[in-house]
Amino acid sequence: MSPNTAIPSIFDLNSLTALKKGAKESDPKSLKAAAQQFEALFLQMVLKSMRDATPHEGPFDSEQGRLYESLLDQQLAQVMAARGSSGLAAMIERQLSRNGDNAIEPLGNLPFVPEAKGLPLKGSVPGGLPLPGTEVPAIKLEGVLETPTLAPVPTSEAVPPGARDFVTRVWPHAQEVSRATGIPAHFMVAQAALETGWGKSEPRTADGRPSNNLFGLKAGRNWTGAVVEATTTEFVNGTPKRQTERFRAYGSYADAFRDYAALLQGSPRYAAVLGTQNAGDFARGLQRAGYATDPMYSAKLERIIGGATLRGALAG
Repeated sequence: MSPNTAIPSIFDLNSLTALKKGAKESDPKSLKAAAQQFEALFLQMVLKSMRDATPHEGPFDSEQGRLYESLLDQQLAQVMAARGSSGLAAMIERQLSRNGDNAIEPLGNLPFVPEAKGLPLKGSVPGGLPLPGTEVPAIKLEGVLETPTLAPVPTSEAVPPGARDFVTRVWPHAQEVSRATGIPAHFMVAQAALETGWGKSEPRTADGRPSNNLFGLKAGRNWTGAVVEATTTEFVNGTPKRQTERFRAYGSYADAFRDYAALLQGSPRYAAVLGTQNAGDFARGLQRAGYATDPMYSAKLERIIGGATLRGALAG
């Protein structure tokens, strides 16, 4: 790529309009740009798959952070495609320039990155492009180019030890409650992970003992059991506020799961949640029922349910 070659911006809608017009007219420059856009789309899918297979934890893990991360990946894919990083655009350009000739050449050995050693690979595209933690079926060309499907494959190495230990401790209790409520066990484990930061921030007593409160259940006026006080974030009219609340304390994780089941089964608000097998319906049902004040609660919960950390912890 020439140093003076302009790299397309993901925000430049006018360039896309001009690209569509030129492609219809079979303009060689437009065909080249269209091929680069397809390669950029493919590389963006690769980057997204890698992101999804990587655990996201820490102070910068937020919806806003993931938005900017996504925009960065889109622009990075444009840069890589403009530089011909994979060679896919060049091959597509040759096919487009044949004006309808369906005699498609095989992919052959495109200049992909050599397969990395020691990575958990389940597949690679022809030429050997390694996709860490992903499974990629081979590309087939039969007159048209088929877009490969990327499916994250979690591995035990990608799961933080703390998360794996947490899931191991709570899984038997989640299975017991699942049999009673019909809610999939991993949905409840994901919710416990969200409420406690994978077991690292459950409310504690004044002398530091754990409360075993996995679901953030507060001690209302009808609660007669043990109580602990802890500082938490509540959203008031959409604004987060730090305040001290009274939480329920249990003798074990088993007691916490049973109390959680009793709450969902004993309140008509949660009727739509019981027995659901869809992660989105489960998460949104909890939010609609008023389980949490965080406006992003359902999105966070659904993301953990479908995330690589939970899947990897359960697989390990």
